[in-house]
Amino acid sequence: MSNPQVSHLAAHQNYKQMITRHDRDNRALWHYMNPAPRPCFTADLLNDFERFHHGVKALVTGTHDDPGGIQYVVLASHNPRIFNLGGDLVLFKELILNKDRDGLLKYARSCIDPLYDITINFDLPVTHISLVQGDALGGGFEVALASTVLIAERSARMGFPEILFNLFPGMGAYSLMARRVGAVKAEKIILSGRIHTAEELYELGVVDVLAEDGTGEQAVSAYIKRQNKHSNGYKSVYKVRRMYHPLTYQELLDITTLWVDTALQLQERDLRIMERLAKSQDKLVKLTPMEERRDALNRPSSGLQSIHFI
Repeated sequence: MSNPQVSHLAAHQNYKQMITRHDRDNRALWHYMNPAPRPCFTADLLNDFERFHHGVKALVTGTHDDPGGIQYVVLASHNPRIFNLGGDLVLFKELILNKDRDGLLKYARSCIDPLYDITINFDLPVTHISLVQGDALGGGFEVALASTVLIAERSARMGFPEILFNLFPGMGAYSLMARRVGAVKAEKIILSGRIHTAEELYELGVVDVLAEDGTGEQAVSAYIKRQNKHSNGYKSVYKVRRMYHPLTYQELLDITTLWVDTALQLQERDLRIMERLAKSQDKLVKLTPMEERRDALNRPSSGLQSIHFI
């Protein structure tokens, strides 16, 4: 049975850079990032997140006991090659050159607000899931880490390249990664600037579900069905996780304020590297189908053939 309120939110046509759909069978509300001109956290995409999250909170509060309501919120990308490449580097450079601390802080807060909602599952009886297909870098990796469940296809790659331009990922990376793998490993991952394969991160315990390429949405459905069989146990464990090592909004705000102050100290050389990375993002978006296939073939892979659950 479909709930008309859920269907209305899923069919909302006023999002500028987000696409939504309602999976009635799994009581899941999907939202697909579709930013432009680059697959990063643009101001329009962040505004769509704010409006979508507001709608979810209003909706679930009144319908979570309704058979036509929702129990899962799933984040994915409309581009199967790129989940999200993180912060808007072009905007960063402009704000840094103008010494615009208020502008940087405003952007940073617009990032941590939806991320915090995700870490606490909107403080509602829902489970947030991220499906990573393609590359999730910087803030893209952070938002995936914020989810209760992180599902990734085998060819997905994730990492924090910020150290390459003398910065650090300041919208939750350390807090979220340390809670999954410990502070020492989290620092190594962040300071290396290395891009990791989904399989590597699965072995570390960062990725919860590893799926074969092209089967990510089926993996999400399979996970939901698995959780539904033991829903009381799963939901209680997720609550215990947050109770054991809670992540507060103030922690995110304090760290992102440090990120702003650090960004304002970047030198001309650092900004040139940032600019080159932004241009490489543009190039990645414009790959032809043949180049896409070559890019996929050059990515590390392994021989596992099935979906694996932790």
